[in-house]
Amino acid sequence: MTDQRKGRIQTVCGLIEPEDLGPTLMHEHILWDVTRPEVQAEAEAAGTHPVTITLDNVWEINRRSTRDYGNQSNDDHAVALAELIRLREAGGAAIVDLSNFGLKPDPEGLRSLSQSSGVTIVQGAGYYVDEYIPDEMKDKSVDRLTGEIVDQVTQGCWGTEVRAGIIGEIGCMWPLRPFERKVLQASATAQRETGAAINVHPGRHAKAPFEVVDIIVEAGGDPTRLIMSHIDRTLFSIEEVLRLAETGCVLEYDFFGIETSYYWFSGVDLPTDYMRLAYIRALIERGLADQVVVSHDICTKTRMVTYGGHGYGHMFRNVVPLMRDKGFTADEIDTIVVGNPRRLLSFV
Repeated sequence: MTDQRKGRIQTVCGLIEPEDLGPTLMHEHILWDVTRPEVQAEAEAAGTHPVTITLDNVWEINRRSTRDYGNQSNDDHAVALAELIRLREAGGAAIVDLSNFGLKPDPEGLRSLSQSSGVTIVQGAGYYVDEYIPDEMKDKSVDRLTGEIVDQVTQGCWGTEVRAGIIGEIGCMWPLRPFERKVLQASATAQRETGAAINVHPGRHAKAPFEVVDIIVEAGGDPTRLIMSHIDRTLFSIEEVLRLAETGCVLEYDFFGIETSYYWFSGVDLPTDYMRLAYIRALIERGLADQVVVSHDICTKTRMVTYGGHGYGHMFRNVVPLMRDKGFTADEIDTIVVGNPRRLLSFV
C-alpha cells in the first residue's frame, strides 16, 4: 500500500495524482464539533438548545464566537454541501478537513459530500488538544498512539474505510500537556512510516511553535513537512516569523476572513487580511514562498455563508484578487494555493 501512496495524494474518495489537485484550502472544518467542554457542560446543565442564528444576533455571536452553544459545530450535510458548492463556484477545488479525534470527525460524511459537490477533500488523522480527549485515553503509550495514527492513514479512520491523507491537526495547548507531547512524538514516527505531512495546532504562546518543532525533530520527524497552523494568532513580528521559518517548517496563515482585531481566546490583536498578505509578501521577498500555505480555519457556523459569514469561497472570491491588486504575481499565487498543497499532500 505504501508504494501505491508514494507520490500521490490520498483523498476521502481515494488516491489521486498531484496534478489533479486544484486550488486548495489547507486548514478547514466541514463536519465538526469544537464546542468547548465548559460550554457543553453549561448547556447540558441548563437544558439549553443550540442557538438560533439570525440577522439580529449574528454579529454578537461571531464576536464572542465560542460562547454560544451550537455555533461551534456543524453536522448538517445540506448546509455543508451548499458551502462547498459556493467554494467551487468561487474557484476553489479542494479542502483539507482537519477535524480529527476530539472534534467528532465524520469521514464517511466527507466522502459523500466530496462526491456530491465535486470538491476534493482530504481527511486529517490524529488527536486534538488534551481538553477534548477522554481521560481514559490519555495513558496510551507513544507506540500505541503511533499505531492508531498509522492505521488511520493506511486502513481507515475511526471504524470506516476512509483513509486520512495528512496527520493533523495535532492539538497542543500552552503549557504543553503530557498527552499532547506523546501525540507529537507519535505523529513524527507515523510520518516516517507513512510519508504523510503533519499539521499542528500550536499553543497560544510565541514559544509554542518552536517547542513543537523541537519535539517533532527530536522524534525523527521532517520539519519541512511540518505545517504550523495559526501563525496569524501566534507570532506578531516578522522577526519571529522568519526565525520560525529558519526551522524549515511551513507557515500557515489560516485566519483569512477574520477581519477584526478582537480575539475571543486571548488579548492579542489579530491582523486583517491586508496585514496577513503583508507578512506573506515579506516571506516571499526573502525567498520563502515554498513555506507558505493559507486557509480560513472555519470552525463556527457564523463564518459560513449560510449563517451570514464569508464562507470557504472567501479566499478565491476576495483574497486572491486582493493579492493581484497588491502585486503578487500569478506564479506566486499559484505556488501558495496550488503548488505547495500539492507537494505537502503528496506522500513521500
